[in-house]
Amino acid sequence: MTHHDIPGDLFEQYASAVLQKDAEALLSLYDDDVRVFDLWSEWSYEGKAAWRVAIGQWFGSIGEENVGVVFDDVRSVVVEDLATIVANISYRETESDGAEGRGMDNRLTWVLRRSADGWRIVHEHTSAPVDAGTGSVRLERRAAG
Repeated sequence: MTHHDIPGDLFEQYASAVLQKDAEALLSLYDDDVRVFDLWSEWSYEGKAAWRVAIGQWFGSIGEENVGVVFDDVRSVVVEDLATIVANISYRETESDGAEGRGMDNRLTWVLRRSADGWRIVHEHTSAPVDAGTGSVRLERRAAG
């Protein structure tokens, strides 16, 4: 199946909320009992309230820059009211003068559940490969080979 099996605006809503630094719009995509394994800081975030704090810290750290989000190589499996999505996700800051700032690439897995309110993310896992020699996390996607 393709990502078209999931309402297409989920990806656009996520990207728009990040670009606008709209924490409530971003949080509206998540279930109240979401569990997030994020790449940064905490081992996991349990529930929307904990995730709200993390998102607030993230948006607070951005400053005047804008962050664009691009989903790539999206794959999904949908079975009745449950869906899994795996993708690559890129975040790129743009400075207020238009210059490109920091950026990073992550691997993303979402588990979604459909309810009367629509699809909600019940689990999110982001990661990046670790260089075995240095122990450094690679935040830039490289071609396989």
